[in-house]
Amino acid sequence: MNTITKPLVMLFLCLIVSNVNAQNKQLDSIRKAKIDLQISTLEDEKSKIEELEKRILKLKVFKINERLDNNEITEVEAQTLKKDAAKIAALNIENKIDIVNQKMALLERNGYEDYQYTKEYIAEKEDEMTISFGSNGLFIGSKNKKREPPKYDIRTTNKLLFAIGFNNTIGDDHGLDDSPYELAGSGFVELGWIWQTRLFKNSNFARINYGFSFQWNKLNIKDDLYFVQDGNTTTLQEFPVSLRKSQFRVTNLVIPVHFEFGPSKKRDYKDRLRYTTDSHFRIGIGGYGGVRLSAQHKLKFKESGDNVKDKIRKNYNTSDIVYGLSGYVGVGDFALYAKYDLNPLFKDQTFDQHNVSLGLRIDLD
Repeated sequence: MNTITKPLVMLFLCLIVSNVNAQNKQLDSIRKAKIDLQISTLEDEKSKIEELEKRILKLKVFKINERLDNNEITEVEAQTLKKDAAKIAALNIENKIDIVNQKMALLERNGYEDYQYTKEYIAEKEDEMTISFGSNGLFIGSKNKKREPPKYDIRTTNKLLFAIGFNNTIGDDHGLDDSPYELAGSGFVELGWIWQTRLFKNSNFARINYGFSFQWNKLNIKDDLYFVQDGNTTTLQEFPVSLRKSQFRVTNLVIPVHFEFGPSKKRDYKDRLRYTTDSHFRIGIGGYGGVRLSAQHKLKFKESGDNVKDKIRKNYNTSDIVYGLSGYVGVGDFALYAKYDLNPLFKDQTFDQHNVSLGLRIDLD
């Protein structure tokens, strides 16, 4: 594996953590600003309530005077109606302002999140209370928040697959001890998406994992050698000058399938049932099959005092169809991962060499 891979991965993780912390601080500031804005809006609402009720009262008095002028009611009846209208306006103002004061008190005591539309603090099946003000006074109702209930039992879940590690080949004429490729410099990366289905209804001991993934298998070639394609034959030959880097990479798209075994914890939440393999031992046995997407040879060398970097993209007689065996063993999300290509790296060659990889596998659900 390239020596710069680990520092880059660590730097990437540090950037993610720092970005999350910065976002949390920003969210805290936004929440505080929302609380202040909500309280300010409610303060303005109190004055609007009083102004609205006074306008309504003024309109009612105007209508009463019209009826009095048209001799529809007597002076005594008009005064009685005006007093009743004034009492209603006063009670409306008092009750509505009291409701606004209670809303402000909730905001000041619990904060915006505890009061307004937050999943963590509002039960899924509660009715949402609505309060509105109109010319006819106060209206209180409920708006049922229809949410789909959680599925009681989920037998299929999905997660991200990421793997990284060492890569090399073994074949008819060489093993890892005399490989023409660097042991430390050659590596692989795998990235994909997989689904996991529980095999038995009432047990999570046996699962099947399946999905798709991209595999990047890289070989750093030693001793100033490089691949040369001559028709249907690909061989390692010595480069005319000293090579700073001779790197060969094959990219595959595969469908991995693994039978996974191991204990898990059963969690019963009354309205739903879940299984988790966090901090539990697991072992997976299976394989993969797919197609080669591309092959690339990268050469770095000096020519006439200049640094030259050459990238050659062609098939190099690499196998079009890829398939192999793979397995992993680990605890929780992390596992030791190995894979072996049953297909030869190059087709129709005088000797076969097969890609083999060993590294760390991470399943992020």
